[in-house]
Amino acid sequence: MDMSIDTEIKNAVSATDQDAQYDDKAKRLLGNKIILAHILVKTVDEFKGMNPKEVVSYIEGEPLIGVVPVEPGLTNAGKEENGQRIVGMNTENAEINEGLVRFDIIFYVRMKDGISQVIVNLEAQKDEPTSYHILNRAVFYVSRLVSSQKERDFVKTNYNDIKRVFSIWVCMNMDENSMDYVHLTDDKLLGSYPWKGGLDLLNIVLIGIANELPEHDDKYELHRLLSTLLSAELTVDEKLGIIKTEYSIPVDEKLRKDMSAMCNLSQGIRENATDNAITGVIMNMHRDGYSSEQIARIVEKTIEEVEAVIKKREPVLA
Repeated sequence: MDMSIDTEIKNAVSATDQDAQYDDKAKRLLGNKIILAHILVKTVDEFKGMNPKEVVSYIEGEPLIGVVPVEPGLTNAGKEENGQRIVGMNTENAEINEGLVRFDIIFYVRMKDGISQVIVNLEAQKDEPTSYHILNRAVFYVSRLVSSQKERDFVKTNYNDIKRVFSIWVCMNMDENSMDYVHLTDDKLLGSYPWKGGLDLLNIVLIGIANELPEHDDKYELHRLLSTLLSAELTVDEKLGIIKTEYSIPVDEKLRKDMSAMCNLSQGIRENATDNAITGVIMNMHRDGYSSEQIARIVEKTIEEVEAVIKKREPVLA
């Protein structure tokens, strides 16, 4: 294989691996209950105006992060218990279902009446996809959240037992901060018959996060929090300072660990990008006949460092 092609493949694999790691770190950071509670307060009508610390207690169990398949027929898993078939979210066959698309984060939330529940799915995207329209994917996800309830949350034709579902999408690196609420409406085209049923069953929230950290303002409260948490530029201490002083979020060991892991990965990605850029400059100058001394002076490296790069990459030029 041509060495330049081999290098390109290695770089692509490395970038893909870094993207996967970044996605995983972002999901685990957002999957902390106190962070989910802040999101719920701004997106689910039931909790608007509440203190996020109170909302934490309504989140049932531990959020399922990257383990539940989206694909029809694979979201649920059944098992026998005391002679009865129990159906729940499919979290037991991660190896068997390796490579399948999975919900980023999925969890149940108990409503304030203590009886009803909603199912919430949170998806994190580094940017708006170009290969498909994100709203189309969100519609598919919210539809799956409903259809997968059969035999798990409702049985046979008990459609009145369908739980409300929310699919919340957080898209980073957008041109502006935005938030859209997409839901069902009933347009009376003829007559005014009051058809019974839940127009509130399907709910999609699209949250766009701009690159620049928004100002400290009520309007941008959720966006500033998400931007702080997912920022690749802020240090751990800077992030902790904002979430502690502005949001009064108690930082436990898990949240601190998740935040540190993401910051370390972001720093590594930035350093790799810088190193790759400098390596490209060094090799271009070497190809154009510049001496190691000249290159070292321009890129602010030692001669030994420049020659080590050239020696490592020289076969690419052969």
